[in-house]
Amino acid sequence: MKKYLFGAAILAMGLSMVGCNKSAEADEQNAGEEAGEVAGLKIAYVELDTLMSQYQLYKDYSEVLTQKGNNIQKTLAQKQKTLETHAANLQKKYENNGFTTRDELERAQNNIAREQQDLQELADRLNSEFNMEQARINEEARDSIQAFLKVYNKTKKYDYVMIKAGDNLLIANPKFDITNDVVKGLNKRYKIKDDVKEMIKDVEGKAEEETTEKTEKK
Repeated sequence: MKKYLFGAAILAMGLSMVGCNKSAEADEQNAGEEAGEVAGLKIAYVELDTLMSQYQLYKDYSEVLTQKGNNIQKTLAQKQKTLETHAANLQKKYENNGFTTRDELERAQNNIAREQQDLQELADRLNSEFNMEQARINEEARDSIQAFLKVYNKTKKYDYVMIKAGDNLLIANPKFDITNDVVKGLNKRYKIKDDVKEMIKDVEGKAEEETTEKTEKK
């Protein structure tokens, strides 16, 4: 979990062909005039990489997910270190004939095994919660984009707005690209949630503390 950006493939699948209703706000009426018309269809596309790097919703949640991912790594690393210490102590005691009975040794070994199982269960739970949170954010982003496109398309009247992710579109005429219009419109509508704002403040506060600690150690 080194990079906690969103499931681009999942999002792309969700938006790869958004058959739009008709939409648009007044100040967006002149945007995207160059959309393609092929065989009676009016088609445009949005660059996924640009959307994910410039849509403020992604930027905000990326900070939150990164911090959550880092917290998970730190928690599991600490638990793993404790487990390794206990296992090393057991081994040392065994080598020094510190166990007086076979039952005592087996109880100590069983305790280590339980710690290992508990650690694995914790890792599974934390990773599952992280993945669920990531999926929830993806769904929120997808819903917000589709809601915007419905409004946007009331005047544009595109039959399809497709997502261009990597080389999924082998050829794409730049004049059909409405990415900038979509990003601009999404950011204009976007309002950060209070809980996300607080989480970002917390992330920034922890980052400042870590920077201060590193500076003091030097």
